[in-house]
Amino acid sequence: MGVVQSDTCPGDPTSANGEPQLSTELLSVVSSARRRASRDGDRQIDTAHLLHSLLESDPRAREALAAGSSDGGGRVARVLAYLVQRTIGYGMQWRSTVEDSGALPVVAKDAAPGWSPSAAAVLDDAARRATARGRGAADGVDLLAALAADPECRAVEVLRAAGFDPGRLAATLPGRGTARGHLGEGPVAS
Repeated sequence: MGVVQSDTCPGDPTSANGEPQLSTELLSVVSSARRRASRDGDRQIDTAHLLHSLLESDPRAREALAAGSSDGGGRVARVLAYLVQRTIGYGMQWRSTVEDSGALPVVAKDAAPGWSPSAAAVLDDAARRATARGRGAADGVDLLAALAADPECRAVEVLRAAGFDPGRLAATLPGRGTARGHLGEGPVAS
């Protein structure tokens, strides 16, 4: 898995030691989410855009999500159906509102132009999760774990609507544990 720097992410995509924090594959997800938000006419990339792009492009993230469901891929298909409905303007309506769940440390308003505070914080959390696992760059499963761990973000609303328990999902993703002690969760054994 390759890692690169990119200006398509909020904040600085490199760690303090200069190493990239997002894998090449995850940067592709971020780029896709940016295009999706633009096509949808949304002012900001939010966590639902990230979830949609992640599940469309990352088979490991889809498999990890399916493993967190009693019916395997059925609920994953429902998640994608909700996300597609949103894209065509049907179903969950968030247009013209700023996503900020309040569950994550709020980033400075001007720190990530074009990104909802929750989406920027989730990407940062995915990078912290990878670092905590001794990895140089976050992958799609790190992003899925970070999305599921934010109890009030739009991605979690979609997961709940499809029948997932996001808290359980975040805790059961292999080797991902939690990188955020302030949410009251302890690390999960790998």
